[in-house]
Amino acid sequence: MASPLEKLINSLKKFPGVGEKTATRYAFFILNADRSEIDDLVKAIEIVKRDLRLCSRCFHLTDEDLCNVCRDSRRDRSRLCVIESPLDLLAVEKSGQFKGIYHVLHGVMAPLDGIGPGEIRLNELLVRVREEPIAEVILALNPTVEGEATASFIKERLKDTKVIVSRIAYGIPVGGSLEYADPLTLGRAFEHRTKI
Repeated sequence: MASPLEKLINSLKKFPGVGEKTATRYAFFILNADRSEIDDLVKAIEIVKRDLRLCSRCFHLTDEDLCNVCRDSRRDRSRLCVIESPLDLLAVEKSGQFKGIYHVLHGVMAPLDGIGPGEIRLNELLVRVREEPIAEVILALNPTVEGEATASFIKERLKDTKVIVSRIAYGIPVGGSLEYADPLTLGRAFEHRTKI
């Protein structure tokens, strides 16, 4: 039978990106932390599991009916950024460059895995575009085969509207090396080059 410490390490290893060594460090941090710190951590986890739900408009995470972005009257409601996950929304927000609103798909189409338009929030996106005063839909999907297929599907479904459909540019990251770039990224970098 596993000891309480081994059980804790095994539980922590279930977190993404956490291997044996990191889980062991986390377990010893928990073991040596003040009781009040651990109580705060446990409460925070319980609150997240109990109170977080999806925003009724954009499907981001929130503890209210509408998320902070949807409630913010200063946001540009004519520009809608379509993303795969709440993590992507947080990344875009951290950049400070986008001041519009969002739509979180909660995945991308992957027919081989049985994920079609009905399994992600595509129908809700199409309804929003038709009912809200949106002038531009910005596709910020990951540059994967599934992301590309989803972007093409959205573009096709919106072709009969007056909405502009655009895609964020992507290519070689700052500090990156051409020799390590994958063909898709390198191709996109050339395709979306800008005049200097």
